[in-house]
Amino acid sequence: MTEAAEMKPADAEKSAAQEVVEIVKTVVYALLIALVLRILLFQPFTIPSGSMEPTLLEGDYIIVSKYSYGYSRHSIPFSPDLFEGRIFERPPERGDIIVFKLPRDGRTDYIKRLVGLPGDRIQVRDGAVHVNGEPMTRKDLGVSAVQTDYGFTRQVKRYLETQGTHTYTTYDYGPDGEVDNTDVFIVPEDHYFFMGDNRDNSLDSRVPPESQGVGMVPAENLVGKAQIILLSWHPEAALFKPWTWVTEARPSRFFNLLK
Repeated sequence: MTEAAEMKPADAEKSAAQEVVEIVKTVVYALLIALVLRILLFQPFTIPSGSMEPTLLEGDYIIVSKYSYGYSRHSIPFSPDLFEGRIFERPPERGDIIVFKLPRDGRTDYIKRLVGLPGDRIQVRDGAVHVNGEPMTRKDLGVSAVQTDYGFTRQVKRYLETQGTHTYTTYDYGPDGEVDNTDVFIVPEDHYFFMGDNRDNSLDSRVPPESQGVGMVPAENLVGKAQIILLSWHPEAALFKPWTWVTEARPSRFFNLLK
């Protein structure tokens, strides 16, 4: 009779229990490592709307670096009220694409481009952004036909805009939209001013919170810097329709660094 055959039932039950414990420990360790990586290093996000077109499209799957601007309570899942402000803080740069928590609820993730730093005076005139009295550098790229969030196609003006080291394309439906001519916004201390690249289809810092806009964003609300489009699918792709994972993929957008 072999040694395995001589194992008593109690020993077999003990061995099985130890195996279950080891599996549970492995799963717990893996979850803890994933949680630490999510808090300290990187977090994925899916783009839900067209407010950042043409830079980001609905269905893009992006990676955000959590360490770029230091850490706040919003770096942690569910934003627990553990501390105030930021630790290891590093200021963002104009033109960065940033994920932040919506100030009016502290929970909803938004993504926009940083336009105004603390103390800046921001104004939009005929669709052109002015920072501290100077128009932002932009080049007219002509008109293109694009599909809107409502399913129809319209003509939009395209501009190549530059902020610091960032150069990117924006959309503009015309110079007379609701937020194409604004008063001067003065960015408060420890706050930032954001705009979407799809200028006439973005509820951003030009729109006050009481009108369902973003308003000024406290520094504490910054989550991280958008770094790369990892994967991308057309909005028609569905989790429970596996064939759409291939037919609705946009491989030309895979692994694109963001500017």
